Amino acid sequence: MSTSNQVDTEEETTELIKFREEWRQEVRQRQREEQQTQQASTADPDQKKVAPPVNRTRSPLTNRTTSPIRSARTTVLDGDGKQHSTWSIASVSQQSVHTSHGQSQPSGHVARAVEIYRSAVQHEQESNLDEALRLYRQAFRLNPDVDRAYFKEEERLRQLTRSNVGVGHRNTASAGRVEGAEGRESHVTRVEGRDKAQNIGFLSGLLASFPEILTFEPEDEREGVPINMIPAELLLYILRSLDTTTLERFAAVSRKARVLTHDSSIWRDLVSRAYKPPQISETDSVEMIVDRYNVNYRQTYIEHPRLRLDGVYIAVCHYVRRGLCENAWVNISHLITYHRYLRFFPDGQVLSLLANEEYQPSLVIPMLKPSLRMKGFYIGDWRLEGSTVLISNLVEMYSSTHAPSTHHHNHVPQPMRYHFQMTLSLRSKPLGRWNKLDLISYESVHVEDGEVVPLPLKHERPFWFSKVRSWQGY
Repeated sequence: MSTSNQVDTEEETTELIKFREEWRQEVRQRQREEQQTQQASTADPDQKKVAPPVNRTRSPLTNRTTSPIRSARTTVLDGDGKQHSTWSIASVSQQSVHTSHGQSQPSGHVARAVEIYRSAVQHEQESNLDEALRLYRQAFRLNPDVDRAYFKEEERLRQLTRSNVGVGHRNTASAGRVEGAEGRESHVTRVEGRDKAQNIGFLSGLLASFPEILTFEPEDEREGVPINMIPAELLLYILRSLDTTTLERFAAVSRKARVLTHDSSIWRDLVSRAYKPPQISETDSVEMIVDRYNVNYRQTYIEHPRLRLDGVYIAVCHYVRRGLCENAWVNISHLITYHRYLRFFPDGQVLSLLANEEYQPSLVIPMLKPSLRMKGFYIGDWRLEGSTVLISNLVEMYSSTHAPSTHHHNHVPQPMRYHFQMTLSLRSKPLGRWNKLDLISYESVHVEDGEVVPLPLKHERPFWFSKVRSWQGY
């Protein structure tokens, strides 16, 4: 056993030495060619540059990077039926051709391995696992790092698609105007151009790989699928009446469901209902916002900041208060918990409530309405500027309705001396939820002279969104 291993090691060493000598000779030959070219250009500077020889393996557009030597051991049978181990040395260099965009794409056997790997992925998505496994093995035999090369190539193609989608959309819109919109108004033409815009990103690439004809497949082949009898137009009409959560759950059923829920008419209605003042500024418009996302209504609804109106934002805050004890050797500490609530309305009104641990969220949320009157309850105004939420004119309603009584029946309540304002940062975890509010500042404003005094935020915590099913959204 040790003798065979020693022989294999000697064969491997011989092959490596031979390979190194060939590689060194190739390097010396290239250096001599480069020196001769430089000398010729120096001797006659007015002479035009001569194209490199045809058999030259390195071009000026090719960047050659070396990689570690990889050896593969293969077992073969000789004429007597005995097994022998042979060693083969893989290529030690990979080439990457640089495109005009400054990115690189694989070439040679790497590109071949990436194509085989891409075909294997498609077979796996089509549930053809045997063929996918065979192609995976073939790709990894060509290049052990083919998976990394595949993901790099996909990322390069996605970036190239993002850079070209704007140009493609403008060309599509202009072609549509020339063909059939000569007598229509300009805003109608823009709407038709938006309908033809292509979606970008990973999901659009996934949709492009779907077959052209899609149907709902039954879980049991012996049973039919009645939903296939419903026209696509009627299905889209039904989907437009659903909320986003239900839409995404339906999209996870099958590929046809995903394509249907990706229709721009569904998300156009959602965007038009959600993005209106005070969600956006008075100078902004839905068309301007959608254009920032390449006229992709679904991407706009997911990525553009918006406050949720179908629930309440809750912050759970804690602090420690020291207690008293007759024993000097005993320290007593009390953990105090309180909640802050923020509920936003479409008309720009906001409700703010500060409640202690006696009022749990299950008790507070049902009565969190403008008619509520309790200590710590405020009503104010809100507006959204980018991802910053500005709340102003917060007035405590309990103090205004429970003013100290007097003996005069015609007593007029005194106006509030102070009101409060808050600044928060709207964030989304995960993408599209917009479920977190970070409190940046909390200030009191003197009504008479406008003096602003910041309040400490030592124990404040972020607000997290909690959906309430009985509350309507946009």
